[in-house]
Amino acid sequence: MTDTMRAIVLDAPGAPETLAIRELPIPVPRPGWVLIKVKAFGLNRSELHTRLGLADGVTFPRVLGIEATGVVTKAPGGEFEPGQQVVAMMGNMGRTYDGGYAEYTCVPAENVIPFQSELEWSTLGAIPEMLQTSYGCLTVGLDAQPGQSLLIRGGSSSIGMATAVLAKQRGMTVLSTTRSAGKTDALKAVGVDHVFVDDGAVAEQVRKILPDGVDTALELVGTPTLPDTLRAVRVHGVACFAGMLSNEWIVRDFYPIGYLPHGVRLSAYGGEAGDLPGDVLQGFIDAAAAGTITVPIDRVYRFDEIVEAHRAMESGQTAGKLVVTT
Repeated sequence: MTDTMRAIVLDAPGAPETLAIRELPIPVPRPGWVLIKVKAFGLNRSELHTRLGLADGVTFPRVLGIEATGVVTKAPGGEFEPGQQVVAMMGNMGRTYDGGYAEYTCVPAENVIPFQSELEWSTLGAIPEMLQTSYGCLTVGLDAQPGQSLLIRGGSSSIGMATAVLAKQRGMTVLSTTRSAGKTDALKAVGVDHVFVDDGAVAEQVRKILPDGVDTALELVGTPTLPDTLRAVRVHGVACFAGMLSNEWIVRDFYPIGYLPHGVRLSAYGGEAGDLPGDVLQGFIDAAAAGTITVPIDRVYRFDEIVEAHRAMESGQTAGKLVVTT
């Protein structure tokens, strides 16, 4: 093991080209922290927001990345064994300390979850943050029940597609939106029952199929589409705000009685690694290995293709997760 590693560094907010590959010292973990040899990592809108200068509390220069998948190298506190397969996510990774865009990452032990699998690292690298958010939205944000209907606004995003996979496991009827009709087949492939091209009036399209509205709705686009999403929800149904693909997340001059349709509930979800039970992670991985579910991956990039990968993420033309292998 050498003393240095390759890492993708952002010195200040800017264009994709501001992401630079450099040699940095391999971090040294203190007790309570875990050093992970990164095999793959997924890209997230959170990192795009950081690169664009939209994220709060970030100091530069910074190695981005709110998640990573790999094997344990060192765990001084004894929480994990060297060689153990793990995922790591959240807990201010890539914001207040360096994250997963590197050959090694050092993170708090509470942000690490072990698993066992023989799947390709490129597949495993797509799962952690995507699954954590999707599972948390369904369970905490929506309290979704088997047999209910679910509208996913921003359905061709990685979170949207993973949520569709989990919802179909629960026997739910899934309705998803996309801005591009060309993504319909990708959504159908993960089990979506009804695909809508988002023309800004999705509630009207939904109510042609479900006149009373959907039981649950997941808002992943952001505040510009939230009012229309709420109008698609039935009385006593619930909408969960969990994403901002539009890069807009503030509701200005919020007047609840005027903003919320009568009897429709609005919740939110933004979770941590502790929200994803280990058996849920392992079960998802095992189901993917067995071929009973699809891991929604758009494309896998090499480490030195990070600029191209960020361009693709920012374009909004992808359907599913973007993954980088080290």
